[in-house]
Amino acid sequence: MFRGNAIIGQSGGPTSVINASLCGVIQGCLELGKSNEESQIDRVLGMQHGIEGFMQEKIIDLGSRPKELIENLKKAPASALGSCRHKMQQEDFAPVLDLLRKNNIRYYFLIGGNDTMDTIHRVEEYCRQQGYELRGIGVPKTVDNDLFATDHTPGFPSAARYVALSVLQAGILARDMKKVDQYVIFQTVGRSAGWLPAAAACAKTSEDSAPHIILVPERPFVREQFLKEVKEAYDKYGWVSIVCGEGVCYPDGSPVSASQTSDKFKNKEFGAMGGTSAAMVLHQMIHQEFGWRGEFQVTESLQMSAADRTTERDVTEAWQCGHRAVELAIEGKSGVMVTMERVSNHPYEITFGTAPLSEVANGEKPMPDDFICPDRLYVTDKCLEYLRPLVGDLPQYARLF
Repeated sequence: MFRGNAIIGQSGGPTSVINASLCGVIQGCLELGKSNEESQIDRVLGMQHGIEGFMQEKIIDLGSRPKELIENLKKAPASALGSCRHKMQQEDFAPVLDLLRKNNIRYYFLIGGNDTMDTIHRVEEYCRQQGYELRGIGVPKTVDNDLFATDHTPGFPSAARYVALSVLQAGILARDMKKVDQYVIFQTVGRSAGWLPAAAACAKTSEDSAPHIILVPERPFVREQFLKEVKEAYDKYGWVSIVCGEGVCYPDGSPVSASQTSDKFKNKEFGAMGGTSAAMVLHQMIHQEFGWRGEFQVTESLQMSAADRTTERDVTEAWQCGHRAVELAIEGKSGVMVTMERVSNHPYEITFGTAPLSEVANGEKPMPDDFICPDRLYVTDKCLEYLRPLVGDLPQYARLF
């Protein structure tokens, strides 16, 4: 019999449903880990602030928490266990293994994105090399939706809905106020993938409604083309709605945002530390070119934690991913991340699969070329077909003219 304790951690930026995945892992461990004849889980532990907290022995007993509290995690925003962005160094592995042995941890679950999958992969690989059997399973998470090998990631549908609702409502405001402000710019998170700005297209209900222009990091930002389309939209509608990803760059690779920093994983953090965001730069560019008055909106982490805008489908799938991770570990699997594979759009249906952690850690999933319009700054109908089942139905507001 393979028997031991389980530990769960959360890493990187949160999503509004990351705790639903946590709930799925905890409940899976408590249910499946007690009933299986060949693989059993004795205690369910949690890392406070991810692998960084674990190395400081900040460990809590999740199995002793009330069932109602664990169930209520499904609707809790942010990261209930606390998060970190610690990049594992070579000198970290031996102390981590000592702590795994000390606490008899044989089941190891982390919820996160590419960098988190890299952490699980390296810890699991090191333990294997040292002869310590550890079953490490990754649970996907990111609002950016750029994780390799999965149709989408838990957290993205709710963040996409947040963006679509924000652009829809701000667009109505901008349309009605166009005699005062002639343009509005909404910036989404997402360093190198345009999935979130693309989601704004779900808000469009008519030719003149928001958004008119969508800028994604997969395409270089060309000032002349951008200003040309801004002018064309203004001439048609009397106002312009623009959505941009934070990571849009010029053809030479330099960011549109005026400054940038990097985290410990060398991921770009555009406009951080007092820098100027891409939306601010675009705002200034339009004002200088045309002399118009306008607004920009940079919501940053609100897209990651808006519990009031989660979709039920996203909550359910996040929980299922966490629960499926436990099933895989009980079955003896290790070194993989749970994935979702789309079966159909109409009706929407997915199945669950796996991908090697090594591939996920080193891969990215940008938007496909056929999701991006070749002749204008927007997305295609194929992209909308992919997005709409995830975003869900949006409200229809009354319009007098």
